[in-house]
Amino acid sequence: MNWFNSFAVLRRWASTRRSLVLRPYQEDCIQACLDALHSGCSRIGVSSPTGTGKTTMFVSLIARLSHPPGRPTANRSLIIVNSIELARQAAESVKNLFPEMSVEIEQGQRNKASGIADVTIATYQTLLQPERLLKFDRDRIKAVVVDEAHHAAAPSYRQILSHFDPAIKSDAWSTSDASTSSRVPIVGFSATFSRHDGLALGAVFERIVYHRDFLQMIKENWLCRVRFTSVKAQIDLSGVTVNSKSGDFNATSLAHVINTMTINTLVVQSWLDRAAHRKSTLVFCVNLAHVFDLTHEFRVKGIDARFLHGKTPAIERKVLLEGFRKGEFPILVNCAILTEGADIPNIDCVVVAKPTRSRNVFAQMIGRGMRLSPDTGKDDCHIIDFVDSRNRINGAVSTPTLFGLEPDIDVIDQSLEDLQEKATEKMSGSLSPDYDVPLPETVTFTDYDNPWSLVNDGAGSPHVIKLSQNAWVACGNDTYILECLGKGFIKIQPSSSGENEGKGDANPHFVATYTPAPLDKSSSSAVGVRGSFFFRKRPVLTADTLERAVRGSDTYAVTKVVFGHMVKGLLRTAKWRGQPATDGQKMFLTKRLRLNDSDKLSKNLESELEIQASSPSDTPTTKARKPIILDTLTKGQAANIITRLQHGAVRNYETKTKGIRKANKAAEKISKRIERETVRVGPLTA
Repeated sequence: MNWFNSFAVLRRWASTRRSLVLRPYQEDCIQACLDALHSGCSRIGVSSPTGTGKTTMFVSLIARLSHPPGRPTANRSLIIVNSIELARQAAESVKNLFPEMSVEIEQGQRNKASGIADVTIATYQTLLQPERLLKFDRDRIKAVVVDEAHHAAAPSYRQILSHFDPAIKSDAWSTSDASTSSRVPIVGFSATFSRHDGLALGAVFERIVYHRDFLQMIKENWLCRVRFTSVKAQIDLSGVTVNSKSGDFNATSLAHVINTMTINTLVVQSWLDRAAHRKSTLVFCVNLAHVFDLTHEFRVKGIDARFLHGKTPAIERKVLLEGFRKGEFPILVNCAILTEGADIPNIDCVVVAKPTRSRNVFAQMIGRGMRLSPDTGKDDCHIIDFVDSRNRINGAVSTPTLFGLEPDIDVIDQSLEDLQEKATEKMSGSLSPDYDVPLPETVTFTDYDNPWSLVNDGAGSPHVIKLSQNAWVACGNDTYILECLGKGFIKIQPSSSGENEGKGDANPHFVATYTPAPLDKSSSSAVGVRGSFFFRKRPVLTADTLERAVRGSDTYAVTKVVFGHMVKGLLRTAKWRGQPATDGQKMFLTKRLRLNDSDKLSKNLESELEIQASSPSDTPTTKARKPIILDTLTKGQAANIITRLQHGAVRNYETKTKGIRKANKAAEKISKRIERETVRVGPLTA
């Protein structure tokens, strides 16, 4: 039953490949695969960064495998790739490492394999044709290797793989299954063994048996040293649409923001400032138009930049890549071509001019420059990316976020160690090591903007209380009201609301106005006016700070509006405010809430936001405090609540809470996406 580790296979492998010396981690990976297969797990995944020799690993694994139990004629292997370039690379590796093996390629009309070679490398696009797939007899295949295996959850891949293991559901409604003995072992290799779009790789693979992070490989000198620079660009990604399937930015929408003269000039100038001495720079763009425009911008500056895209003819592509490998020109601009599988070790600079929300895609792009290449004089690789300095809620991945840092942190020509040190400082915070302060289990924030909150007797934001002894009421959006005992009210609000429009003052400030109380019908009739008469609001002052606006308005109130002994009635401590609320006040509040039951009303009178500090993914939730009965309300509390209701506090609060819910929902999506992209050794969830 020990089919995968038979003595005959090992002896043949050892005798023919005495010159092949695997790196320690490569040997560990192969052994992990063999152990997993021996334990009965037939669908396994390997996660190893770009540049660590995945092709060498899976070709060596194939060479060590013998036929599965009960199928003595199963001595062939199939490698599934997603491009002709990867097919050629894999075939070349098999020939170089194990020349005694016969190798064929199954791809398109020019490459038709016999199906009986020791190793066949096939593109998945070709295998989707039934007549091309059926030539590979499941009883004669000892193993199927899937390169770039993060694609394997896609329906096209599942359709192919279900031919070799019917337990893999080829569609959502399939209920087919197969006995363990009839399954062909399927081994997936990828640098990014996760999917940004959320499709479960567990539908194909049972477990991850080996994982190495590229940061770890750099530390151990299996990948080249890296320098990082993040350029703060005046771009705003908040309006860029997101593909509902992939979860990444839509290319067309993204190009409208990125492919501009300003940004392209910034990209070129950043390269000139930071990487002009680099020999081989690979640039990633958003779409084809971006490729053309950015290449043109490099050439305008006298730089020999050339481009590659999906429609580049195969022969031209081969010549172009060969010239780039030889260092015949310094810059190669591409779009979605060299993200996966490109083996160009001499790349010593990567420019990421394509923002992405996928950690996988970002890692694939920067991974193109991490291969060791001492023969070309390469010492390290410089990664240059561009961060959105205006908006940070869209979940875009950049060098800082890769290390758990804020995207606007300064990253200029810094090493891996520099960024990890910053990440450690962020984790530790600013606490001195001399103090041992326990983390709180919960953190509670009082929501002062809730118009039904009785905090500070319903006055709202507490900072205005510190500025004045008068009974100012906060109504949200930095708007404050002082009711003047039936004589009208004074309002303070930011000048951005239009109060100071056209006055030519560019400095931020507050505007205060006074609106006299309306005349009732009888008074209006006495002065010859039909109906109620409202006075226009009058300008009081403008001020550069809220403190000056409040103090100036207080002076206006006691000199222009309220006089004599009535001035004391403006104070928060006025005696009348402590008296029971009037029936009219209670009726008004009940009517506004459209409730007749005071107990129901009490549940809406006060709320607070509670955040559980134990879990960073938790979002603020509304929690009702102890019931407050209408009969316990004072005149002052009721007056403050009524003032807030009359001056837009409800609308402002609803706008605020909608914004909070939207931000929390977006943060939750980002958190789930990050979790999906986190690779760990162990079982996968289907």
